[in-house]
Amino acid sequence: MTRRPFISMSIRRLAISLLLLSAVSATQAQIKFFTMEKDSIPLFRGFSVSFDLVGAAMLTFSDNGQYEGALRINLHDEWFPIVEIGLGRADHDDEVTRLHYKTSAPYFRIGIDKNLLKDKHGKNRLYGGLRYAYTSYKVDIFKPMYEDPTWKWETVFDVRDASCYYHWLEAVIGIDAKIYGPLHLGWSVRYKRRIAHSKPAFGNTWYVPGFGSDDDTKLGGTFNVIIDI
Repeated sequence: MTRRPFISMSIRRLAISLLLLSAVSATQAQIKFFTMEKDSIPLFRGFSVSFDLVGAAMLTFSDNGQYEGALRINLHDEWFPIVEIGLGRADHDDEVTRLHYKTSAPYFRIGIDKNLLKDKHGKNRLYGGLRYAYTSYKVDIFKPMYEDPTWKWETVFDVRDASCYYHWLEAVIGIDAKIYGPLHLGWSVRYKRRIAHSKPAFGNTWYVPGFGSDDDTKLGGTFNVIIDI
């Protein structure tokens, strides 16, 4: 009569033991992910400066883009805190709506990358990272004389120095390849997600410095020239 309760109790104890073991293993794995490898390589490995060529090319050959540079700290060839600062500009004419849009403002991103390769101290790196970004900017929006669709009289649409702000997050995956000496080239793909923004009476702005066109989400990329210091 007592055999079934004994078996049931044993099964429950085994299940609890397995759950505790799984929890401990998961905690150890998380600690290992956030813990740097112990070897003879020092913690501080210098820093690097970089410049993005994609944004500069867009600004040269289209009506919007940005100049962007970054400062990145190297911790044990594994973790890379980074600050990115840029100047975004747009001077755009919409052929359909006849609206002219213009803005120029700085922006910044702050975040961290992690080297995902097993050989942390190799010449090349594969990394993943996160960014928080913010910009505060002013826009000019102008439309020449047109007929009001309701009242049928001639009018203009003219907004000057309208203040706006924009917060967003970025998930980053990229490659950093050593070319020669301190020179590296880097490629990255970014998934951007808006988290907060101003809502002007005239509607959303066409372009946001550092983010691009004003959508909830956006894909982007960089091609960086990097110099280790």
